[in-house]
Amino acid sequence: MAIKLPIYLDYHATTPMDRRVLDEMLPYFTEDFGNAASRTHAFGWKAESAVGVARERIAKMINADKPEEIIFTSGATESDNLALKGIAEFYGDKGKHIITSRIEHKAILDSGKRLEKMGFEVTYLDVDKQGFVDPAHVRAAIRPDTILCSVMLANNEVGTVQPIREIGAVCREKGVLFHTDAVQGIGRIEFDVQSMNVDLASITAHKMYGPKGVGALYVRRSKPRVRLVSQMDGGGHERGYRSGTLNVPGIVGFGKAAEIITHEWRDEAARVSRLRDSLYKKITAELDEVFVNGPWPAIDSSGKVLRLPNNLNISFAYVEGESILMSLKNVSVSSGSACTSASLEPSYVLRALGVEEELAHTSIRFGLGRFTTEEEIEYAANLTVSSIKRLRDLSPLYEMAKEGIDLKSIAWTAH
Repeated sequence: MAIKLPIYLDYHATTPMDRRVLDEMLPYFTEDFGNAASRTHAFGWKAESAVGVARERIAKMINADKPEEIIFTSGATESDNLALKGIAEFYGDKGKHIITSRIEHKAILDSGKRLEKMGFEVTYLDVDKQGFVDPAHVRAAIRPDTILCSVMLANNEVGTVQPIREIGAVCREKGVLFHTDAVQGIGRIEFDVQSMNVDLASITAHKMYGPKGVGALYVRRSKPRVRLVSQMDGGGHERGYRSGTLNVPGIVGFGKAAEIITHEWRDEAARVSRLRDSLYKKITAELDEVFVNGPWPAIDSSGKVLRLPNNLNISFAYVEGESILMSLKNVSVSSGSACTSASLEPSYVLRALGVEEELAHTSIRFGLGRFTTEEEIEYAANLTVSSIKRLRDLSPLYEMAKEGIDLKSIAWTAH
């Protein structure tokens, strides 16, 4: 099979739309173009009905109790903002303490910083060297004035799958609302808001082979009933939680993507994990001084999934990450989160895991997905190996390290 270049291995940043999703969306751009809020004629009724079908499909995907618990937004960033700020504003009289982790998406961390300026106190939990939040640390951090805990389902950089079920159980026991940014995990690992005691969950379509610009926030309606203060004022759409004309074509596509995931995610995860493991084996068979960031092996002895099946984050010692990216111009990969890739600072996620700054600068994130092929993995592995070997041949640091010189003991002189 001929390989089409460049190869896309950045599925954490975004996913290509599944053709089945596009096919379902197309009529809602032209023939069925009505506003879902127009309830006086057939065009509006058809749009409203299509939105209802999508809501049902997304609710089924995460095992929500009712379709009405799905609130449509413009994407996960808005969902994260609505969850944290909406909860803080509604429950602020009860308490002003929120718990999260140091490796959350920037939409959570920056919302936390905004809330701190508004008089709230945010506890940022440390993670271990593999990126896990300890449920015992969540329990210890909960106070009488704690109103919300937010921990992501899976990390977007190193793929760590958090013990959401255990953290949810702690929060439910203590009467603290529990939110998770589920963006990277949905469609790749199990996610069930009922069994995991999740009260709010952020989702986005473009990370699950749907369109960009549409997302959702799951908001539990009973046991417990969760209330929010809207952050977008206007016509009172989405049960008053999020005003604004609904993106009907996008929502239709979102719903179709959810339906596909509901039926296909297990087989897809198994296939992609085999490709990911193959990529790792091919690279490490040819290169030394290669370090996996995040949990490895990806599954423990009991069969528990510790890492996203499509994620491989590797540091290649003695080579700059930017140089690697330039060498891999025919393979689209990332040196970190798409939301922070413009920064020259080392990944805050890797630093939170305790990865030294020099090594953090050498990290590359490979993100596989639904349309990744064995031939593409073979090409990417060979190109990575040849590129690292070439760059290390140019690196005096690698040569010195191979000669047994302790680079940390050298006193470098500036000229």
